[in-house]
Amino acid sequence: MAKQVWKVGELAKQTGITVRTLRYYDQLGLLKPTEYTETGHRLYTYQDLLRLQQILSLRQLGFSLEEIKQILESGKLIPLKLVRMHRERVEEQIRRQQELYQQLANLERALTSRQELSVEQLIQLLEAMKMTEKHFNEEQMEYLKKRREMFGEETIQSVEKEWPELIAKVRAEMDKGTPPTDPTVLALAKRWHELVQMFTGGNKKIFQSLQKQYQNPEMATQTCGDPECFRYIGEAINHLGLKWY
Repeated sequence: MAKQVWKVGELAKQTGITVRTLRYYDQLGLLKPTEYTETGHRLYTYQDLLRLQQILSLRQLGFSLEEIKQILESGKLIPLKLVRMHRERVEEQIRRQQELYQQLANLERALTSRQELSVEQLIQLLEAMKMTEKHFNEEQMEYLKKRREMFGEETIQSVEKEWPELIAKVRAEMDKGTPPTDPTVLALAKRWHELVQMFTGGNKKIFQSLQKQYQNPEMATQTCGDPECFRYIGEAINHLGLKWY
């Protein structure tokens, strides 16, 4: 018979979720263990695992921790509907990735055999690759081009180098289970916000287009490793009272 009770360390090992994150969920009242040992150590049951699955599914669907808590406490969550919504989201992500994969495979075959892609194939490939340009109109693209010229290539290259380093630091804190309200994370969030503002220049339309762009799960993945990481830094920025994209 499968084990029905898990200590926090065992649950972390089995699920890949850090002990610190589980403790943070407990602190928020989001996932409190059903049982405790005589010495006060957390013991998680099967029902706790189900709740954890619901939390992670809701996170994948874009809800904040605060919203998730409200949903779970309302008693209105329908588990089957949640799983179905999550599955549909994953199916859509897979479909888009398969489309891009097929287009790249076509390009690879064409280059290998020294053939030219058809106009239709080339357009489809560009559409899949140029996600940014699908969210900004010509006027906005021209605005972004002028901002790039204003800052100069040296500054732009410095920022482009800083982005992956900043993302790696954010990712490391999230993997450690550091709460988004921690001073270390808030400092990273402040710099993240500064770089975004450098990009948008405070332009409301650019800001809105960028917001729409990053609602796309694939863009969140490209930017921060996965959507979970992107939401994590978003919570920190919101905690600072700064405008989040």
